Amino acid sequence: MKQKIFVLDTNVILHDCSCIKHFEENDLVVPIVVLEELDNFKKGHESVNYNAREFVRTLDTFDPKELFKDGVQIGKGLGKLSVKLSQKKNSEVKTNFPEDKPDHSILNTALNTKIENPDVETILVSKDLNLRMKARSLGIKSEDYTTDHVENPFDIYAGARLAEDIPKDCIKELTNSPFIVPLEDAKLPFEHLLKPNEYLILRNAKSSLLACYKASDKTLRLIKTTTTFGITPRNAEQNFALDALLDPEIRLVSLTGKAGTGKTLLALAAALENYKKYRQIFLARPIVPLSNRDLGFLPGDIANKLDPYMQPLYDNLSVIQNQFKRGSLKYTTVSNLLKEEKLIISPLAYIRGRSLVDVFFIVDEAQNLTPREIKTIITRAGEGTKMIFTGDIFQIDHPYLDIQSNGLSFLVKKMQGQPMYAHVNLEKGERSELAELASDIL
Repeated sequence: MKQKIFVLDTNVILHDCSCIKHFEENDLVVPIVVLEELDNFKKGHESVNYNAREFVRTLDTFDPKELFKDGVQIGKGLGKLSVKLSQKKNSEVKTNFPEDKPDHSILNTALNTKIENPDVETILVSKDLNLRMKARSLGIKSEDYTTDHVENPFDIYAGARLAEDIPKDCIKELTNSPFIVPLEDAKLPFEHLLKPNEYLILRNAKSSLLACYKASDKTLRLIKTTTTFGITPRNAEQNFALDALLDPEIRLVSLTGKAGTGKTLLALAAALENYKKYRQIFLARPIVPLSNRDLGFLPGDIANKLDPYMQPLYDNLSVIQNQFKRGSLKYTTVSNLLKEEKLIISPLAYIRGRSLVDVFFIVDEAQNLTPREIKTIITRAGEGTKMIFTGDIFQIDHPYLDIQSNGLSFLVKKMQGQPMYAHVNLEKGERSELAELASDIL
């Protein structure tokens, strides 16, 4: 394979600070203006701030004489990394993009690198589509950073499947069976394809059953509809979701689906149902976009600024609490958990540094996290902790993530088939007929 030169945009580094290790034997160029931009992100608790600091620390380990001249070897089997100082603006860049801004300096470095290396293909790597288009207008090849992309997001694991035309006698036999039955008794046509904790709708013309496949002993565990802290599932997928959320053997759960399917509500109901089994319940969500500068225009202190982002979580909690009469045991339980900080609702950045031992941890809007952020969160799980990630991979607010590159898609793709993991995609909206209509048509 012919060697290439990749010029890195700032957003690639903020997305993945280890990105320089993922370009194989190809050489990498970091424009000096990228270091200036990273300097603006070095303070803070968000993932982008960590990535900015970590990348600069990595550069500091290299010999500066080589780094700022011919380049330094990144590692065995990898290419060279060099930081290019500012150069006189190329006439093409100056004519087409006269405004003095970091993106145009990066374009200038990419174009000059291409001119200086006519026999080597130069590629600008950026997660900014507009910058990639600008590069192409100058004849510079440009690409997105795709190392952590999901290949086919539309074929993502659903976590459940329908088995139709199950013999009537078989359905009847299973209905009258104990809670757990051998897999072969269900006579499924695809039993060898089932993944651990995959859910099933067993159906014939007149009746159906819900079940979960347990790979450890190759059995089906039948699922009955049960009310959980005042919340009763309204469809098969919600039954599956609650089963996964309440199963102590499943330590990691992801729930996907459009708005109104009940993802967060079900996760919170399961947490409250089992609150005695955990030291704390954490309910968190990322503030989007990361480093949102619009926060500065909101009135009040930091708590006041963040309240609007957390309000949907409080709304879900209110829905659950109002299932019970004011003053009843379960109604006051919710209030007491909040008062005693046994139930904490907070921006994700404020949770990351905390100890996650014996915690029921719900991360809402997880589609706005990068794969690296998802990994960072999960690797903080201590003994007795259960982690839940909810979100809609088709509704992403992060400016540099899409259906292929978001952390929730990555999680489902990589974790499917693991014995302690379960995933459910909720398809039917249960918020209201109007909400369902808008979600499907608009």
